[in-house]
Amino acid sequence: MAVQISPSILSADFARLADAADAVAEAADWLHVDVMDNHFVPNLTIGRPVVESLLAATRLPVDCHLMIEDPDRWAPGYAEAGAGSVTFHVEAAHAPIRLARTLRAAGARAGMALKPATPIEPYADLLGELDMVLLMTVEPGFGGQRFLDVVLPKIRRARTLLRDGEHNVWLQVDGGVDEDTIERCAEAGADVFVAGNAVYAASDPGDAVQRLRTVAEKATADAWWSTA
Repeated sequence: MAVQISPSILSADFARLADAADAVAEAADWLHVDVMDNHFVPNLTIGRPVVESLLAATRLPVDCHLMIEDPDRWAPGYAEAGAGSVTFHVEAAHAPIRLARTLRAAGARAGMALKPATPIEPYADLLGELDMVLLMTVEPGFGGQRFLDVVLPKIRRARTLLRDGEHNVWLQVDGGVDEDTIERCAEAGADVFVAGNAVYAASDPGDAVQRLRTVAEKATADAWWSTA
């Protein structure tokens, strides 16, 4: 599949989120929204009311990453609100298959996120229930962290699981993604990239998205998983 870029508004000015969305509207594929509850992760960000406001303010589909406890209870509301993609953490979900099916029934793509130390292999049988797997490349909770190279082998293993001809599941990475690390992630097997500081710390966020896309597309074209 084609490379997709999902700028994270966690790195934007929270007082001007509509402007942040507009700054990447022509260049990005998604708008990534990190929902944190100060329980599953040690940070508190935004919730469903802000997501609903963003949905009304942008033409981009919204990609919600829920870093919260009890996503079985709360995640369906984001799908019902109109989010195009809703990702829950498998470490927090009580019934991930049922939750994924509920999200899909509500009209959203169902994503499952894994922390850096959570292996992908135990969840191989769940892949058919999902539209996206998100591999965190930093510890979830804060933007601006340094990319963890230790996750690169897991990206490769996840891509191997997804190359069986039976799955059409996107492989997203989130954390420390910039023009250097996006190349390594694409080579390893990722095809959807969340970028925060690399986009919103730039003088022209839209141009930053385009530069990231160019690097990722070149790396993908030469990657083992896209050419074999």
